[in-house]
Amino acid sequence: MTKYLKRNLSWVDFNERVLEEGLRKDILPLDRFKYLSIVSSNFDEFFMIRVAALKQALNNYGAVNPNETGLDDPNLKEELKTIKERVRSIHTRQYSALENEIFPDLAHGGFSLIRHSDWSSAQREWLESLFIKEILPILTPLRVEDEAVLPSVENLCIHAAFLLDTDPLTDRETKTSANAETKKISIIRIPSALKRIIILNPEAIPGKGDSLYWALLEDVILAFGRHLYPGYKIMEKMLFEINRDADFSVDEQRDEDFIEAMEEVLENRERSMVVRMSYTKGSECLRDYFASRFSLEEEDLYEIDGPLNLGKLFNLTQISGFDKLRGKPHPIYPHPAFPEDISIWDRIKEGDVILHLPYQSFEPVVRFFREAASDPEVVAIKTTLYRTSEDSPIIRSLEMASLSGKHVTAVVELKARFDEKRNISWANRLERAGVIVVYGLARLKIHAKAAIVIRKENERLRRYVHLSTGNYNDKTARLYEDISLFTVREDIAYETGLLFNMITGYSAAQTMHRLVMAPVYLKKRLLFFIEREMSHSGNETPGRIIAKMNALADKDVIDALYKASQAGVEILLNVRGICLLVPGVKGMSENIRVVSVIDHYLEHSRIYYFANNGADELYLSSADWMPRNLERRVELMFQILQEDNKSLILESLKSYFRDNTHAWVLGPDGSWSRNKDSEENFRVQMHFLQRAEKAAKTGTPEYSGTGNTEFVIRRSPPQT
Repeated sequence: MTKYLKRNLSWVDFNERVLEEGLRKDILPLDRFKYLSIVSSNFDEFFMIRVAALKQALNNYGAVNPNETGLDDPNLKEELKTIKERVRSIHTRQYSALENEIFPDLAHGGFSLIRHSDWSSAQREWLESLFIKEILPILTPLRVEDEAVLPSVENLCIHAAFLLDTDPLTDRETKTSANAETKKISIIRIPSALKRIIILNPEAIPGKGDSLYWALLEDVILAFGRHLYPGYKIMEKMLFEINRDADFSVDEQRDEDFIEAMEEVLENRERSMVVRMSYTKGSECLRDYFASRFSLEEEDLYEIDGPLNLGKLFNLTQISGFDKLRGKPHPIYPHPAFPEDISIWDRIKEGDVILHLPYQSFEPVVRFFREAASDPEVVAIKTTLYRTSEDSPIIRSLEMASLSGKHVTAVVELKARFDEKRNISWANRLERAGVIVVYGLARLKIHAKAAIVIRKENERLRRYVHLSTGNYNDKTARLYEDISLFTVREDIAYETGLLFNMITGYSAAQTMHRLVMAPVYLKKRLLFFIEREMSHSGNETPGRIIAKMNALADKDVIDALYKASQAGVEILLNVRGICLLVPGVKGMSENIRVVSVIDHYLEHSRIYYFANNGADELYLSSADWMPRNLERRVELMFQILQEDNKSLILESLKSYFRDNTHAWVLGPDGSWSRNKDSEENFRVQMHFLQRAEKAAKTGTPEYSGTGNTEFVIRRSPPQT
């Protein structure tokens, strides 16, 4: 029996659990499509980061850190082979459900995808006219020559490839494309500026009895691409997209021009090693040609029997007029603790308030920043920004606050993967408004979610604090489950101030009591808490640990949990994604149970509970139990002190282990199976939704109550 599961295969397991939601026949087709779309997006990132890292490790003679890969042995080739076999199996099931169940169900509901082979003569004529008038002028055909540098093939972008012949009389029966001496190859990038979904009968009114027919932009370009190559005959054609290596690190020595260094990272991603090519049937010649040009082996090629890049069809789930093809949208309820006629500052002064997203609205967080910007008594605002939306109301509030003369500081983490470009833009925009912008820390990512508003009241300064498990992002706040705290407690406010001093100035890491910070103290404190449960555990009163997180991969923490289990501590773990711990093994982990909930919302909060011999402690955190969170990021774990809040969050935490409709249980053999513990159905996300509804209707708030390390900060260089 292995002591640790493999990290990459555990991640594939997670995606298979997501796929299983899309395979459920008890949910409506657009909801099923949502899960299949998420699987595709997840695998794109997986290949760009994890598979790319393994391939790079192979190229470097297997020099890889076992703690990072979750490998028990150095056999990377076998690891990659297993991953790719599993991914192919998932793709097969994914596209089988899409083509044989979901698309037919959508068509039955009046929303029909028509692939090019099924177009009627009238549809073909209409689409060809549309192509000539509105699509062809935008397209840029690029020639591909054997001796020349390959034209830029953009990561995650669908391309159409054409094999051309100059001889219009060439007959496939007499001269095949594969050995034609006159063959030429051209590619066309499918423009992202054009809508990928083309409605064939736009005059139809969806939901009024008329079916709406739609085609894919790439199908139209592939079908009528001949208009771009007059004088040539198209011998073969196909669609393809690639995943490039995105596992790049920025040069941490370039403090003075760090934004420029980050921009170079983004540029390098578009020229980096190709790790996978997905393609449609149509041309073995083109497939083999591009595989050779991209230096890909057969195992790196994935034939897709359906539309490529389902992740970028996610908006299909929101198509208007077809509500009957998806479940009713879950309502988002106002938090009863924040009525409009009461100042947000007065309410927070009454007692700590907990906000549970997305069951309760994100509006109090937006209001926290908006009122801070407009309130003449507010003198300063400080916040961290890791991922924000494209049109962030929080960014606008910070700009307004600075322009009105308030002292505003924003710690913008430029190294937030795949959000670097957006964060660079926000950083520049905030600086133009006069905000003091810190670009994160050298060699560390700032992943903590914290904000502090300093307000002058009765000739003294009072600090209002917001701490969260999730980002300051109003868009993901409608999709991700997270919990946050509003408070004016002096001890928490003081320590939040210390946090900002440490990450914006010269300050050795400070010991704190209410907040626990990574990378200097958090891992040590967690290990101490686990060991403390062991010391309190006995036959009469066993210790107890209940934890919820996105990933569990830190081997030191896992070893401590094994040791605690052997000492009789009862351990309940809710791990959404990667889990390297093996539960239920006699003599090692028999007192550990691991579940994973995959449902409508993405589970994102981190909650940690320790019984502590009756003096129980409960914490919220931005950190998962992974080496990167505990050792290479600035993270926060903060204690919930108010008893009513603590009781309600603990009840929430325990509820996850009751779910028997969308929960999975990890077995000692490393396999996941659906939780069927009870005959009576219990769905934890619906439980939270009903609770938020009750609180909003009754006006009763669900969550409320009457080492010596020096950080090196980054700033933009002074203007000369």
